[in-house]
Amino acid sequence: MLGLASSAALAVVLPLVVAQLPPTPSSWPHDYPGKPSGDFSPEWQSYFEVTDPLPNVTFPLPRSFAGNIGVNRPGHPNNTLFFWALEKENGSLTAGADERSDVPWGIWLNGGPGSSSMLGFIYENGPIRIGPDGSPSENQYSWDRIADYIWIDQPVGTGWSTTDSEGYVHDEDEMGRDFMGFLENLVKVFPSLKTRPLYLTGESYSGTYIPYIMKTYFGMADPPVNIVKFAIGDGTVGSEVVFELLPTVTTLETYPQLIGYDPEVFEWFREQEHLCGYDLNLTYPQDGHFPDLQFIFPTDPNRAGFIGLAKKKTFNTGLTRLAVTSKHAGTPSVRAVEEHAKLARRAARIIAGPAGVEEVRAHEGRDGSRAVKRDLSLRANGTIDPWYGCFLFDEMVEYALNYTWPWDIKGNSQTWEGFDVYQIPDALDPESPIDGSGFFNDPQTRAAIHAPTSKDWTGSIPYPFLGDPVNGEDPSVEPMAFLDELATNATAHNVAVVLYSGNDDSLVAHRGTEVVIQNTTFGGIQGFTRKPSTPWYDDNGDLAGIVHQERNWTYVLIEGVGHLVGYNSPTRAYTLLREFIFGNNQTGLVTEVGGTVDVVGGEDSALAVDAIPGTSGIYVGSITTQSTAEYSAATIAAWESFIATATATVLPQGAGAKGVSALENGAMHVAMSAVLVGSSFAVSLLFLA
Repeated sequence: MLGLASSAALAVVLPLVVAQLPPTPSSWPHDYPGKPSGDFSPEWQSYFEVTDPLPNVTFPLPRSFAGNIGVNRPGHPNNTLFFWALEKENGSLTAGADERSDVPWGIWLNGGPGSSSMLGFIYENGPIRIGPDGSPSENQYSWDRIADYIWIDQPVGTGWSTTDSEGYVHDEDEMGRDFMGFLENLVKVFPSLKTRPLYLTGESYSGTYIPYIMKTYFGMADPPVNIVKFAIGDGTVGSEVVFELLPTVTTLETYPQLIGYDPEVFEWFREQEHLCGYDLNLTYPQDGHFPDLQFIFPTDPNRAGFIGLAKKKTFNTGLTRLAVTSKHAGTPSVRAVEEHAKLARRAARIIAGPAGVEEVRAHEGRDGSRAVKRDLSLRANGTIDPWYGCFLFDEMVEYALNYTWPWDIKGNSQTWEGFDVYQIPDALDPESPIDGSGFFNDPQTRAAIHAPTSKDWTGSIPYPFLGDPVNGEDPSVEPMAFLDELATNATAHNVAVVLYSGNDDSLVAHRGTEVVIQNTTFGGIQGFTRKPSTPWYDDNGDLAGIVHQERNWTYVLIEGVGHLVGYNSPTRAYTLLREFIFGNNQTGLVTEVGGTVDVVGGEDSALAVDAIPGTSGIYVGSITTQSTAEYSAATIAAWESFIATATATVLPQGAGAKGVSALENGAMHVAMSAVLVGSSFAVSLLFLA
């Protein structure tokens, strides 16, 4: 990190990493005692039932079923998906074909591509919650308390799912066919599921999976299930430019701490946003489709390595936080992005040469102290930055890691360790680990849930799409390319859509979701007709964010959580599921009677903004939160004065919805207080009980 000096050189030589096809190991399901012969049928229920105890699970679990079921792909008998199904009530899953026809059930999918949905099961919305020390505890907000729920590892080869080396999916269309093949067999085992209303839910790269699954579903004359709603959280529905790069300035408005509340830096990012064409004007309803935004690469000749790697499709990522070993400290660490291709291009971002030297100058702070600040006067003004091009998200992250407290204390701008792209205020280094391998690879667990013995469980792999035999990248077009058609089919089949976002997520930020909605025609109108501005409240009565509903589409913004909503706040995720996914809560619904438009729950003009400030404190510590870093009241007030005139898009700090507690966010606070004076601010490490 840069110290307090008038200048510093960032000239680091890094090896270029060439992307290549990830491994394609073969695996197959294990035959446990009592396996029935012949085709799938209700006879398999007793085989799949989980009856043996799980290690260190001392609390009661609902009746459940688990194992591998084939996807019906010709020539690939070992291609299976693993499922773990939980009953809401005893006997609810094993009901007969003509029973419980109006009782809903749900499916949960994690993303990746290549991330196991068992991560969601033990860290987000299942009945078991694995702590930082690996011990399980009961999740009182498990989604099976609302409906029969099934967590599924997919595509084939992910998590406990199996495939032969030549059976990995080629693309998302094949993934969709595999998923429908699995469901055809699943309903043979649990016949009531064929006609019961299904709610298909997932997060992250499921924003790609689910639209392709629905595309396959709508193309079938006789689909195996009855999907009535799909819900995607922090999803990759749009292109990478839309969900990651475009929202950068909105993210800075949400968390100006990332740039130390510096107006000059903000204006520089905003100028770059405009030059890149990312400052889209969202209108209600939307007037015409947005332009097709493409990557704009660096033009500096010393960035050839970056350009060569970035021109490959760059978002083949395990969108999950997995425990890895830090090569720097030798202790458990969590890397925000598990991604082979993107890590490769990031490794090329700082290259030796004249352009690898960035100037830093000292200036007088308001308190008379000397502060290190990036000298933007030496950068291109009025033109796109030649060093980053339009990769504004990358520049934001690396700016914070190089120049902004507290990220610059321990963060590493080369690896991005120390910056949680999924939950901005989490500056723990190392972070609390998310890694269920100890639990799932325990022989007792493996046998109890009838998991394969031909492989060990891994939370996330770089998925090897065979449609790209060179690099294994997903060759499929982003769902936004066919979302109008999908929305038309959803309307015709009365399938409802829910898109929700955590306000603290920077990698798949809510602004990108809002752009996707306004670029899509559903119910005969493009986008929402009114800007979302209706408040919703959690079960504690606290303001939890914004909800808006029109023409069978729902958008929910959730305060105080990031990319992994159920991980950061099981309570708000549970309320979201109960009220706006499975429930019929009409808060935010636009109605029209006799030409008069009304919105259930009203509209709050203070919420009709592009960015609602996040929490004022940034969590710092190792594994758990030892302290919370906040800028001085004077610094925040100066920023609020600036932003009120610079844009009319943000609320004053503290006027937004309450965040969830740090403890609920997976962080335990330790009593500590201190005052640090540096730059132009005083930083308080606050005591939180």
